[in-house]
Amino acid sequence: MLRFSRTKIIATMAVILIGLLLAVPSLMGREEREAFLRSVPNWVPSWLIPSRAVVLGLDLQGGSHVLLEVDVPDLLRTQSTQLRDDVRRVLREARVNPQGGIQLNPRGIQIRVPDQADRDKILPRLRELSQPIGNTVLGQGGNRDLDVTTTPDGLITLTYTDAGTNEKVRRAVDQSIEVIRKRIDFGGTTEPSIQRQGADRVLVQVPGLQDPQRLKELLGRTAKLEFRMLGQQGATDVDMLPMRDAGGQKVPVERRVIVEGGDLVDAQPAFDSRTNEPIVNFRFNIRGAQRFGQATSENIGRPLAIVLDNEVISAPTIQTAITGGSGQISGRFTVQQAQDLAVLLRAGALPAKLTVVEERTVGPGLGKDSIEAGKKATYVAAILVMIFMFATYGLFGLFANIALLVHVGLIFGLMSVLEATLTLPGIAGIVLTIGTAVDSNVLIYERIREEQHAGRSIPSAIQAGFERAFATIVDSNSTMAIAAVILFFLGSGPVRGFAVVFILGILTTVITAVTLTRMMIALWYHWMRPKALPF
Repeated sequence: MLRFSRTKIIATMAVILIGLLLAVPSLMGREEREAFLRSVPNWVPSWLIPSRAVVLGLDLQGGSHVLLEVDVPDLLRTQSTQLRDDVRRVLREARVNPQGGIQLNPRGIQIRVPDQADRDKILPRLRELSQPIGNTVLGQGGNRDLDVTTTPDGLITLTYTDAGTNEKVRRAVDQSIEVIRKRIDFGGTTEPSIQRQGADRVLVQVPGLQDPQRLKELLGRTAKLEFRMLGQQGATDVDMLPMRDAGGQKVPVERRVIVEGGDLVDAQPAFDSRTNEPIVNFRFNIRGAQRFGQATSENIGRPLAIVLDNEVISAPTIQTAITGGSGQISGRFTVQQAQDLAVLLRAGALPAKLTVVEERTVGPGLGKDSIEAGKKATYVAAILVMIFMFATYGLFGLFANIALLVHVGLIFGLMSVLEATLTLPGIAGIVLTIGTAVDSNVLIYERIREEQHAGRSIPSAIQAGFERAFATIVDSNSTMAIAAVILFFLGSGPVRGFAVVFILGILTTVITAVTLTRMMIALWYHWMRPKALPF
């Protein structure tokens, strides 16, 4: 019959109350929300305070939209350079001197070792540089990222395979997404949308940011920091790199990297106490501090080149050993340049250069108009649905309308918890769920009416109506959920925004249209003891 356990009633009401409380910040403006948080007493635990609001998407509050593409040739050049260092280490340990040195090619390296005994000595070590792709177990075959071939005249070629190239691009995109997120967060923006598009592209949307040029400056630099020594007279193993202080004139820089930016644990903008010029203070981890201290103690009196993205931004002379693991970077920076450089160094270097494929700015005026139009559509849809339900089912229709309001509130509460972004298609999804949420009530009520016409008593008809309509409700919502999940995983941007809201609407339907409505009808029956249904 129409009875609920006390535990079920308490659990249902607790879920509804918490969900509605989580939706409250979304109904406030930013200033109202901040004032509310300041007014909460200190003794209230922070986890009890609803503080997150639904984040508005780019199409609702304006902002910057940038589509970036990983520069695959640049990525392969970087990987080939690292491979060259690994091969140089193998040759040095085996005491093999290749004829003509190590030659780079677009997808790997080449070395010539005419002596067969030397080739037999290094080939097994070179093949160990090849790594399996995916879940392939070492020694059991499968795709590998590096192909090692040799010719009778001693030419050894190490080439990245197609599968290896694709895997490196995939990893580069994943790493780029994390670095981009750190850079944007450090830049002071909030709730960016960063997601993969295709095999080698990253879509970045920053709501509220109206300066795409500033965004491109943060994202367009690889920020690969290296500490090397300036080349000495007659040195051969050097790179000719432009020097910022010398107007772009190229200077020799040793290829050996002392410390890389990956060993940095912190970088902060500051001012030089002597010249009052903007600088960047940095601090190494333990490994970086040890290597940096050893290099500076062994090269006192020599210039140390600080290289950023293959440009020497500073080349101070080492006056004494720097063993504390910290230092500073100067290079005639402006205040903004010092701040940006600190952000880039803290976030880490990109694995490859990112090129801007598409950029656009969405004005806040368009978003405001979209919000107003979405509000009007939501209000009109809700009012018409409520009028229809009340006119058709009377008191039971009122119960359905109450459940509908709770349904919408729970959607916003869940979106705030999941930090989901509300877009214009998301508003369309809310409007659609307003219509579909009462479908379950319609099925239940019509089933109750049929059961009563079949001669059942009121409580028996209500009980049978809910139980027999439940399977139909599950089936119909399951098919919609499947379609929404497919939209979420296969769609992008606006389509995913619509899918998220629609999925949340389907999940809350069970709580509102089935459980909450059933409780209200049970209370009505036990209090009123009616002789007939109200519709």
